[in-house]
Amino acid sequence: MLKLKVVKKKLTVENIFLLAVKSYKEKKFLTAEKYYKEILEKHPNHTNTLLNLGMTLKQLEKFNEAIDCYKRSIQINPKNANSYYNLANLYNNIEKYDEAITFYKKTIEINPNFLGAYNNLGNILKNLNKYQSAISFFNQAIQIDPGNAVLYNNLGISYNDIGEIEKAHKCFSEAFKINPNLDYLLGSLIQSKHCIVEWKYFEKDLKDLSDRILKNDRVCSPFQSVLFFDSPYLQSITAQKHVKEKYYNKQNSITFLNKQSKKKIRIGYYSADFREHPMSSCIAQMFKLHNRSHFEIYGFYFGPDVNDNNHKKISENVDKFINVRLKSDSEIVELSKNLKIDIAIDLMGHTKRNRFNIFSKKCAPLQVCYLGFPGTHGAECFDYIIADKTVIPEKNKKYYSEKIIYMPDTYWVNDSTKKISEKNFTREKLGLPKKAFVYCCFNQLFKLTPEIFDVWMNLLKSKNNSVLWILPQNELASKNLKKEATLRNVDPKRIIFAEFMKMPNHLARYKAADLFIDTFPCGAHTGTVDALWAGLPVLTRMGESFASRVAGSLLNAIGLSELITYTKKEYENKAIELASNAKLLEEIKNKLNKNKNTKPLFNTELFTNNLESAYKEIYKKYLSGKKPSSLEI
Repeated sequence: MLKLKVVKKKLTVENIFLLAVKSYKEKKFLTAEKYYKEILEKHPNHTNTLLNLGMTLKQLEKFNEAIDCYKRSIQINPKNANSYYNLANLYNNIEKYDEAITFYKKTIEINPNFLGAYNNLGNILKNLNKYQSAISFFNQAIQIDPGNAVLYNNLGISYNDIGEIEKAHKCFSEAFKINPNLDYLLGSLIQSKHCIVEWKYFEKDLKDLSDRILKNDRVCSPFQSVLFFDSPYLQSITAQKHVKEKYYNKQNSITFLNKQSKKKIRIGYYSADFREHPMSSCIAQMFKLHNRSHFEIYGFYFGPDVNDNNHKKISENVDKFINVRLKSDSEIVELSKNLKIDIAIDLMGHTKRNRFNIFSKKCAPLQVCYLGFPGTHGAECFDYIIADKTVIPEKNKKYYSEKIIYMPDTYWVNDSTKKISEKNFTREKLGLPKKAFVYCCFNQLFKLTPEIFDVWMNLLKSKNNSVLWILPQNELASKNLKKEATLRNVDPKRIIFAEFMKMPNHLARYKAADLFIDTFPCGAHTGTVDALWAGLPVLTRMGESFASRVAGSLLNAIGLSELITYTKKEYENKAIELASNAKLLEEIKNKLNKNKNTKPLFNTELFTNNLESAYKEIYKKYLSGKKPSSLEI
């Protein structure tokens, strides 16, 4: 029989290149790598192959090889902007930001219209808190492409972060005109409306937002869902989706195999807020009170470069304070592992300047959420959340991805050494009427809703000789709030804006008020603590969400549960009763001043002991190989 000889057709460079591109698109990165390297064996200066191989190696996390590819490409053709851009992207990806900035700028030098380089530069600088530089690059990008919604959105975020709310609102509005379906834009736009008290479409906005959350759209951040909704369900959906898309990492499944009992458990606290910040003003004393016979306390700080009193106090109150501001997430993870941190406490959650990736990459065997964010993190990488039975009642456990550590009195920690100025603020000095009944709320105005404002105006109308004392947000917000008062037939002069003061004086001036009235659904947290510490009763309305129940937790822990209401009507009626019954209000103030010294709320030593019991319990479970489970202390 005649044998047929099969001749294998030799593939051209172009054909191999197409096969590599096809493999890359199909996410067959090892195959793509093989094809690209085959081309380079015979054509080592094939620029497009070097660029594509670099992208492939990046997907395979062969970062050093990828960097070599891009640098070879630059040597062959130093005028190819794409080579610099891809190299900058890689450095950005591996958190080498200085190198990324250098090569993005080189990209722009070669091609002044390279839009992606401007945008990525802006984002890096924004994340490094270099906002003015970030704003400059976003504005330059907009000049190149004025119809780009992403650029306006990024510019709006930068303005928002530095408190230029009106500019932020204009940017978000412009982005929304261009692309109303841009990821996370609707939440930012609605929040900016909150901040300037623009309530024209308030109900419609929140209905649209909740509908789109239920459709699993990317429409708002976890923080915004806490701000807008009294719904643990909506907040859970939002947090889980946000984490899955932004922080998913295959390293989530990492386990720590070295389970050896130690004489001392190493606790790491991680935050960008170890400075003049509400959280730090509450937690600083606890660090000092930790029992050094059983624990070693580490503070990891990644906030702005500061040297204020809180920063000094916390750095002195921990065993080792480490400024990791200039380290990448991966470097912080590696440092934590080298230091053998046993329990890592995230004090930020989904708040500004968080470094969530430290925890998604697993920096310690046990990872715990505490204090900074009032809701679920929605992330499997966290084992526990510290709470109490008020903020997370049994029926709401299902909305939390974490197991729950239930503290016995309140989950909130306080600093019982916090100083109140001895300065005597008269009402005249504060701009308050001498004999009026003063309703006070020093919450951020973005927590205020039309519904609560309706109630507040009803309070003023029910008691002629009364005023509302609040903090200003910005000029436009103050102007709009006065308009809203006029629309409700209340003289806008009865709304009095307080000046910003440093903490000791701020606490002292609370004595000039008669009653603190809380917002809803996101209520006063540190504000409740401050008011109670200064001797001012706080009236709250408690809903379903964690954020709406914090003041209730604090009031329970100081024995003033009679100041907790559960409906809009009950809240309004109670406020009117307290304003109308001087004897009742005086009795409550006397009870508050007595309970400050006898009830658990301001007993920092008791709280620290309870928290340490929790740490010991979850560490014991870990050593015995048991899975995390909810527990009560």
